[in-house]
Amino acid sequence: MRFTRTRTAKAAAAAVVAVPLALGGLASQSHAQGASPSPSGTFGSGCSSIAQKANTAKDKVVEAAAAYPQLSQLVAATVRAKLTSTLDGKPDITIFAPNDKAFQKVTVSQLTSLLGNEGQLKKTLSYHVVDEKITPDQLSKGSFTTVEGSKLTTSGSGTDFKVNGEANIVCGNLQAANATIYVIDQVLQPPS
Repeated sequence: MRFTRTRTAKAAAAAVVAVPLALGGLASQSHAQGASPSPSGTFGSGCSSIAQKANTAKDKVVEAAAAYPQLSQLVAATVRAKLTSTLDGKPDITIFAPNDKAFQKVTVSQLTSLLGNEGQLKKTLSYHVVDEKITPDQLSKGSFTTVEGSKLTTSGSGTDFKVNGEANIVCGNLQAANATIYVIDQVLQPPS
């Protein structure tokens, strides 16, 4: 009986010491979170609505994008522009991927014209691709040269980022075998 009381008393004493230490640790963590660090995993308000198959990290970028129903128009445009093997063959690229809602914002005549001109379609889609892996840490004040050859910029903090000051990253840091994907809500136009 005495042994049980001693063990119980030691456990209670350990708990009394551990609780303030744990609370102190939580206080410093919440303070650190207030500084809006860049996210390390997938982030964004639109991520919860993006359905995905398991393990796109093992797929090349076009197959990985095809796993997300919200990117179906981008995948179809990529196939139409004959960019699949080009994108799948590049290591460590970043794609700012317009979702289907972004394509719905483009007028029917503009979209028809774009899809009917393979050269212009390649140029537009290549403007969404950067030939390097961009991490969330680089998004706050980024300037990147696209595969098309022009610059695009990123800005923001925490989990709220924009591309070229207008397109929102609605779900970011999705991984493919050779790419990082940031889903955006607008189709970007390369500078003329």
